[in-house]
Amino acid sequence: MAPPDYSAQVLREPPVKVTLQPSNHPYLNGAWTPLREEVTVEELPVIEGAIPTDIDGIYIRNTENPVHQPLGRYHPFDGDGMLHQVSFSGGRASYRNRFIRTRGFEAEQEAERALWGGLMDGPGVSTRPGFGAHGRLKDASSTDVVVHRSQALTTFYQCGEAYALDAETLEAEGIAPWVPLDGISAHPKVDLETGELLFFNYSKHAPFMHYGVVDPAGKLVHYVPVPLPGPRLPHDMAFTKNWSILNDFPLFWDAELLKKDIHVARQHPLPSRFALIPRHGTPDQIRWFEAAPTYVLHFLNAWEEGDEVIMDGYFQHNPMPAPLKNADGYGHMMAYVDEHSFKPKLHRWRFNLATGETHEQSLDDRILEFGTYNQRMSGHPYRYAYSTTTKPGWFLFNGFVKHDLETGESWSLTLPEGRYASEAPFAPRVNASSEDDGYLVSFIIDENRGTSECILVDARDIEAGPVCRLALPHKISSGTHAYWVERVHLPR
Repeated sequence: MAPPDYSAQVLREPPVKVTLQPSNHPYLNGAWTPLREEVTVEELPVIEGAIPTDIDGIYIRNTENPVHQPLGRYHPFDGDGMLHQVSFSGGRASYRNRFIRTRGFEAEQEAERALWGGLMDGPGVSTRPGFGAHGRLKDASSTDVVVHRSQALTTFYQCGEAYALDAETLEAEGIAPWVPLDGISAHPKVDLETGELLFFNYSKHAPFMHYGVVDPAGKLVHYVPVPLPGPRLPHDMAFTKNWSILNDFPLFWDAELLKKDIHVARQHPLPSRFALIPRHGTPDQIRWFEAAPTYVLHFLNAWEEGDEVIMDGYFQHNPMPAPLKNADGYGHMMAYVDEHSFKPKLHRWRFNLATGETHEQSLDDRILEFGTYNQRMSGHPYRYAYSTTTKPGWFLFNGFVKHDLETGESWSLTLPEGRYASEAPFAPRVNASSEDDGYLVSFIIDENRGTSECILVDARDIEAGPVCRLALPHKISSGTHAYWVERVHLPR
């Protein structure tokens, strides 16, 4: 099939300044090849199937796209943030992508070179003070994205400033004005029922963690300390109707090396701990629960049943993996982004508020992560979860698994070799009749053809594959997190 002709409909933004040179770095090539251009396409052409008329909302994904030659050793999480967005309405779909104009990005555009070192670099590489918990890194705002109050909010995994863009147009709206001094971590949560945004941050100074709530009008209405024994590296949180759930895992920076400004994570002989705090609670109301030692990158849903708070997520069975074989010296980094090395598996924790005990169980023995579910069920009992599978040795999604958490059944969709997906949020059908009545939305990078697509998969029958494939105007880079927002949740 001939490729779509975009020449008459692609609107291109002025080019950004680029100094990045070709290299053999495994995460600057292939599906992780950086994208430099920013475009708008008002109507995406269909490759296969038809765009359903019962989907109405926005799919938006964050990616790492470095534009400057790194000062030291590049880590894939160092790249500049870029949003890719597809807007669905009335059986049509548009596309646009934009760099996130962080303060770091703008400073480096002005200097026409990199100013900050990365995650794998030691002291003395960055030329300016950095941001967030680490203190030497650029806040690239490239990890996560959610939509709150019609704004796409992008965040950085080591804590940063939270940048706002118009969710429809991706026009930059600057730093969210409510962000506290210590910033916010990736993975703030939007409660669709209340319109609130829940977040946490962490730092290297006492009390080492804070928790906050932003109201539907975009005002910070609650912000309290969550005291920890020392600096920690939390990455995600969960919430129920009444509780927010934070964590203290035994994988965190080595205290002795930290005194020398060297940031090396170690697994310590400690249990996992979970902090349950009432939605608008105070530090004295925190309930701490101990659990088996692990590290968790991502949680799914959480809810309440009687005296129990129940939470699902991905329990790592090997949080400190051995380096992978790599002739270019990237083996340590490659192991820490390879799920088949750190072995996350679907897991359930039960916190009993009456006894203070924790009970936990494994829900699947497969390597799974980056799960999504119907966001209408957030904070409530739910039935269906959708996880990703990955290519061994790589941070590349190669399929999806749907779980029926009531019956224990599961169904899989594995992509052909050379095709890699993005995190795939659940998009409910308009007037949906059941929890799984909707679509999984994802971007696909096709390394065989050098192209990219946006696909829709019927969530009730994922084994059937895409019901619709849309051609993108360029090959995008792989990345991290994505979000779906229904248009009814975009206030005007």
